Amino acid sequence: MAAKILANMIVMGGGILARAIFQAYRQPLANASKNGVAQETIQNTIRRASKVMSEQEVRQILGVTEETPWEEIVRRYHTLFENNAKNGSFYLQSKVHRAKECLEAVHQGKGPGPGSGQGPQGGSSSSNPS
Repeated sequence: MAAKILANMIVMGGGILARAIFQAYRQPLANASKNGVAQETIQNTIRRASKVMSEQEVRQILGVTEETPWEEIVRRYHTLFENNAKNGSFYLQSKVHRAKECLEAVHQGKGPGPGSGQGPQGGSSSSNPS
């Protein structure tokens, strides 16, 4: 008889505990969705997951503008990459590398033409000896 009472108390106590835990987590989730925190967290996670940088961010990392010749972009890349390889961080070095990759794609999309700064086939921009 005592075992049956003890078993009933354990089952009832477990049910009460489960409901209390559920209630404790349900209220903060409701508050978060009302405040937009849940959506903001999801958007931030998606942004971090997509490792694509905007062209503006890339140009800020390398310190160049849209008018900067390709040779100058490459020179800036090498300078920043080597400085971070010697006494910087791997994170910054990888950001610089990704920035150059992004600008390479933009640069190749433009193709050779006046002012594109594409070395020997790009016209007069190859007169700068380095």
